[in-house]
Amino acid sequence: MENESEFKNDIIEGRNAVIEALRAGRTIDKIYIAKGETDSALGHIASKARSTGIVVVDCDRRKLDAMSVTKAHQGVIALCAVREYCSVEDILSAAEQSGEPPFVIVCDEISDPHNMGAVIRTAECVGAHGVIIPKRRSAGLTAIVDKASAGAAEHMLVARVPNIPAALKQLKDSGLWIYGTAADGASSMWDTDLTGPAALVIGSEGEGIGRLVRESCDFIVSIPMRGSIDSLNASAAASVLMYEILRQRGNKMQG
Repeated sequence: MENESEFKNDIIEGRNAVIEALRAGRTIDKIYIAKGETDSALGHIASKARSTGIVVVDCDRRKLDAMSVTKAHQGVIALCAVREYCSVEDILSAAEQSGEPPFVIVCDEISDPHNMGAVIRTAECVGAHGVIIPKRRSAGLTAIVDKASAGAAEHMLVARVPNIPAALKQLKDSGLWIYGTAADGASSMWDTDLTGPAALVIGSEGEGIGRLVRESCDFIVSIPMRGSIDSLNASAAASVLMYEILRQRGNKMQG
C-alpha cells in the first residue's frame, strides 16, 4: 500500500463527502464499499455511481482501513482521477489534427500504478496521440499514476473503455493496425513495419495480453532478448516498442 501522503489528494472518505462529490460531478475513478453493508446511504452511493459509469468495488473493510487517511471512512472511499477521461474519438481526432499517422497505446489490465505512470510518461515523450485503458482491473488516472508519470498524465489524452476488444475494433475500423506484444510473438520488432497508423497493445504484468485481446491484434510483436531473463516488465517493454515506432517513423520521413 502506498504511503498516506500519496493518497491525501487522491481519495474522498465518508458517506456525505462521497455523495456530495457525485452530485458535484467530480471525476471519480472507482468507489470502494465495504462488503456486507446494508446502510441505505451506501446503497444510494453505489446506485448513483453505477448509473454514471463509475466502477464500484465491494471490498473487505480491512482494505478500506488500510486506504483510509482519516480513519473515519464509514464504509466508503472514492478514488478520484486527477483529470477527466476522454473518448476514443477524441484521440483519433487529435491524431487527425496533428497530420500524423495515428499512434495509440492500449493498456490491457495494467494494474500497477507505477507501471501505468511510466507508460503514460513514455507515450507523452514519443508523441503518442493517446492511451486507452479498461475500466476494470486497471490502474486509473490517480495521483499515484500522475506522480509516476512525472506530470505527463496532465498532457496525455487517456480514454477509459468498458471493453478493450471493442475499442480495438473501433481503432481497426478507423484504419489502424493493431500490434500486440508478447515474448512469443511471431514477428520481431526489427522485422515489423511500424510506420503506419498503429495501436500498440501492452499486456498486464503477470498475464500479458488476454486471449480475446490477442485475437483482435493484427500482429504479435516480440522484443529480442539476449540475456538470461526472457522478458521485460510492462512499462519497459512499452518504452522499447514506442521508441522503435518513433525511430521507424523518423527514418521513413528522412527517406
